[in-house]
Parts: sequence; structure tokens; C-alpha cells
Amino acid sequence: MNCSDVLIIGAGPTGLVLALWLRQQGVKVRIIDKTSGPGTTSRALAVQARTLELYRQLGLTQAIVERGCHVPAVNLWVKGERVAQLPFEAIGGDLTPYPFLQIFPQDEHEQLLVERLAQMGVSVERETELLAFTDHGHLINARLRGPDGREEHCQAFYLAGCDGARSTVRKTLGASFPGGTYQQVFYVADVEAAGPSLDGQLHVDLDAADFLAVFPLAQSGHARLIGTVRDERAEHLEHLRFEDVSQRAMHQLKVQVEQVNWFSTYRVHHRVAGQFRWGRVFLLGDAAHLHSPAGGQGMNTGIGDAINLAWKLATVLAGQGDERLLDSYGIERMEFARRLVATTDRVFNFATADGPIAYLVRTRVAPLLLPKIAAFDRAREFLFRTVSQITLNYRGMPLSAGSVGPVHGGDRLPWVSDGGQDNFDSLEYLGWQVHVYGVASDALHAWCNAREIPLRVFDWQAAHAEAGLARNALYLLRPDTYVALADRSADPQVLERYFREQQIHPVAGIAPDPGTPWSA
Repeated sequence: MNCSDVLIIGAGPTGLVLALWLRQQGVKVRIIDKTSGPGTTSRALAVQARTLELYRQLGLTQAIVERGCHVPAVNLWVKGERVAQLPFEAIGGDLTPYPFLQIFPQDEHEQLLVERLAQMGVSVERETELLAFTDHGHLINARLRGPDGREEHCQAFYLAGCDGARSTVRKTLGASFPGGTYQQVFYVADVEAAGPSLDGQLHVDLDAADFLAVFPLAQSGHARLIGTVRDERAEHLEHLRFEDVSQRAMHQLKVQVEQVNWFSTYRVHHRVAGQFRWGRVFLLGDAAHLHSPAGGQGMNTGIGDAINLAWKLATVLAGQGDERLLDSYGIERMEFARRLVATTDRVFNFATADGPIAYLVRTRVAPLLLPKIAAFDRAREFLFRTVSQITLNYRGMPLSAGSVGPVHGGDRLPWVSDGGQDNFDSLEYLGWQVHVYGVASDALHAWCNAREIPLRVFDWQAAHAEAGLARNALYLLRPDTYVALADRSADPQVLERYFREQQIHPVAGIAPDPGTPWSA
């Protein structure tokens, strides 16, 4: 009988990232997928700034930046005219090392993840299907069917359902999946095209009810068109061709399509599962939540699920944490999924609503308001923070404690790069760590050394205060780099109490380079 610590069902980005983060922490994984290979067409294109930040832990960021296309701005169009531009780099340049939207199609993304996983000694078992599973309380028994049609039984301590919108895992659990389905049919077209909208930036038409966005790809003149189809055309999905979709939005955006490489259609749901954990079984990614593609959030959210769960599973499997740590996965990620579904619903409904009032708002009101909104730094920063997912936080949740000024337990650590110091360099480390901006006491040094928790001390700079960090305060970072505890006193006893209450016993994590000076 084939055994593993974690059996992962589904080898899309969510399942692959979960496998990578678990293997990096020494967890034995098995990952299966019923398809014969990675997809060759993709709907998901955007890799958000927060994902690029997190990917530094496995050295994936640079490869994605080099292979993909980084988009410096989004442009909003009405009646054939550009009415507003949001320049990402000007807005997010002091917020993240990645103040842009990175375009890296899901098919290429998956291939990169598969290659990295193979380097760790794990191969995706293709054409292998989950038939059934039973949670016995102390382990999972699963029944699989392989490419030769033979069935086998395998055991794992945990099972992760990363198997998409039609999740077998979710259906086997009988999990509720409340929500609805958008009336529009979505299409994706991979095209060779010309025109002012093929300038390496993202362009969105707000005029026509048939929504259209033009996403640039790395090769000049190569783009993905993501749009909608409604009315009677949407009723014949299986016969829909590119020639059948509305040309109005393309005309408004001045897109001259020269060649269609491929075209696909799909329906989109907006749903969130009633819970993300059942005993030793977890739901992640599209198996747990679905929403409109507005803002390019879907794939990034699934990746966030995987990273959130991976360190918790590794901690419990290593005997360094209590089983209740796993409950925090559902608490943290479900709240975000619900907020995301509500937000993308509002944005998408605004962009595609029918009727004279909706048309009036988009064509008359929006052209007047959007440039004014875009001119306000705070408004632009809010939009960037939201879309890039750097505003995501776990405040008020079980693993989050304390606050110092604007930084609370559960927040993403503010990024500061000034005077030759980049405080995100240490976030490549996969494990618990402590940050102090200013001076750390001998007692704190001694406590961290005794427990092999890296202590990173940064010389105090005005840029730290500007970012919201407090001088000489203590920031305990979780293995997924979110702030677990913020404390002004920097008393090591506060750390001792935090780990005791959480029933976590941290040990040394994984550094990308053994020579990196983690303590100063």
C-alpha cells in the first residue's frame, strides 16, 4: 500500500504549490491528477505582487519575472477613449518590491511548478483518479484508479482537495457550496493583434455590456482577450466561436485581431464552501471558492490557500504543533474568500450590468469620476493594495496577537528598502523569525538563540517609521511571513507566552543560503 504524509488531489497551481511548500519542509507528498498533462490553454494570467513576495521562499519569483510580462498600468476605456490610467509602479513603488501586474499564463506557470517539484524528487501521477476516501480519525484511506485502469488503496495522514470547481473531494464530503452562476458566458481568445491597446499595458472597456479586457503577453503583438457573451448567443455555448462574439468592445478598444491562435468559453460561478476543513481533509483553491475573474484574483487566492496550509501541516506532522493549529486554515482563508467573492461580484456587476441606468453610469458618470478618483493618491493606493493582495490580513484571528501602531498581529509585514537594507530579504527563510527595527536586548538575543529562531535586527531609519514600523518593537513572523505577534516591549517572555498559548514548539526553519546572516 502506497503511503504518504499528505495526498494531494489535483495538480493545478494550488496543488503544485502545496506540494512544493510541503516538500521544502520535509513532508512526504503524493500528488495525483486525472488529466494526461498540464493544460495548454489558460484563463488565469495574473500573478499578483503578494504571490511574488511569497514565492521568494522557493526561489520562484525571479523565474516568473524573467519568463513573463510585467504590466506597468491598467487603462479604463469608455466610448473608444481612454478615460483613466492607474500606473502601478507610481502607486506601489514604496509598498512592494513588485509594483506591477505580472502576466504569466497558467499553463506556463504550471510547467514551472512541475519542473521545480521534479527537482525535489516528486512527479505528478497523471491519469490517476480519486474514486473514494475514508477518514478514520487517525489517517485517510483512499481508493485510486491509475492510467492502466487498475485500482489501488493508499494511506495518508491528510488529504488535500485541490481538484477544482467540480471537486470530487468536495462532493464526497457532501460539503455545501452556496452561491450562484453569472448569466454571462466568458471567453478567452489567444490572439495576434495590433492597435493602441497592444502597448504592453492592461486595457479594460467599460462601455459595452459585453465586457472586454486586453492582457498583454511577453511577445510583442501577442495578447489574451477575456470577454463576455450574453443574450441568445450564451445559450449555445458548445457552438460558440470567436466570430460569434461581439466586435463592439474590440472596436471601442481599437483592437485589430490578425490571427486567433485558440478560443475557449466557460461559465463562472461565485461560491464559497461552507467549511474548508473536515477532520483530516481540506479544500483549497477552486474546490473551496469560486468568483469572477475580475481583478485576476482566483489563481493567486488558491496559491495563498496552499502556502497558508502547508506550514501548518508541516508543523503538526513534525510534532511541533497541536492539531488545533489546522483549524486556523479554514478560519483565515474562508474569511478572505468571502470578502473576495463579494468584492469581485460588485466590480464585475458594475462592468457588465444591463439597462439604461447602468449604461448611463458607465458612459457618463464613470468618465467624469474615474479620472478624479485616479488622481487621488489614497484612492489609487487602496486599489493597488486590494488587487495586489498585499492588504490581506488575518487580524483578530486565533494566531494573531498584539499591535504596535498601525501594524497588528495578522498583517503582512510592511516592506522597507532603504539605505542598502531590504527587510524582505530575510523573508526567503521558511520558518519562524523575529524582526526588530532599532536595538534588540541581550535577553531577546539569548531567547532566540536558545530556540534557534532567527533574530533580524535592522538599523533604525526614518523609512521604517514611514512604513508604520515602531522603533525597538518586536515583530514575530510566521513561516508564511505574516506578522503573528507585534509587541512594543520586545520582552522575550511575550514570545514565550505566545508559543505556549498556541501550543507551538518551533524549531529551526529552512534558509535559502546557509551563509545568510540571519542574526545581527
